[in-house]
Amino acid sequence: MKHLKYYRIPFSGLTTGKHNFEFEVDDKFFDCYEHSLVKKGQLKADVELQKQENMLIVNFHVYGTIRLTCDVCLAEFDAPQDFHERVLVKFTDDDWNQETEEVMVLSKTDYELDIAGLLYEYINVRVPYYSKCSEQGNNTNCDPEMLAKLSDSPDLDTDTETEEKTDPRWDILKKIKNN
Repeated sequence: MKHLKYYRIPFSGLTTGKHNFEFEVDDKFFDCYEHSLVKKGQLKADVELQKQENMLIVNFHVYGTIRLTCDVCLAEFDAPQDFHERVLVKFTDDDWNQETEEVMVLSKTDYELDIAGLLYEYINVRVPYYSKCSEQGNNTNCDPEMLAKLSDSPDLDTDTETEEKTDPRWDILKKIKNN
C-alpha cells in the first residue's frame, strides 16, 4: 500500500489555473489491489488539474496496455487502452457529501487529492466482460494448439447419455409432464 502514496496530488500549494502531472501505472500498482481484475499492465496517466477558488477539475488521459486472459484459449495477451475521464472535486465544511460518479467531495481542510482509487476504477471498468485475443488484442489470434485440443474433446451434451443416467424415480414425473 506504500506504493499508492505516489498517486497523490498536493493541490494546496498550487496557484489557480491548470497544472499537469504524469503517473506510471504498472504491476506494482495492481498488486496493491487484491481483487483487481487486472493484475499486470503498463499504462501512463496524464492528469490535468485545473484549480479554481472553490473546486478542482481533473481530466485524465490514460493510455497503454493491460494484460488479460483469453476466455477461449486461456492465453495471456496485451489489450491496448486509451481513454479520457473527468472528475469534479468540490469542497465542503460539513460531513454531508453528495458524491456521484463525476463529483467528488473533499473537506476544506484537505490538502491533497488521492487519485489511486479513481485510476483503479477507470482501468478495471474497461475490462471486457468476455475477453478474446482476436477482439481485444493487437493483431493476435487464439492459440491454435489450444483450440485443437478443445475441438477434440468429447461433446458432453448428448441427450442419450443424460437420459440413461437419470434416476428412475423421475420417470413418473416425466410422464406427467408429457401428458
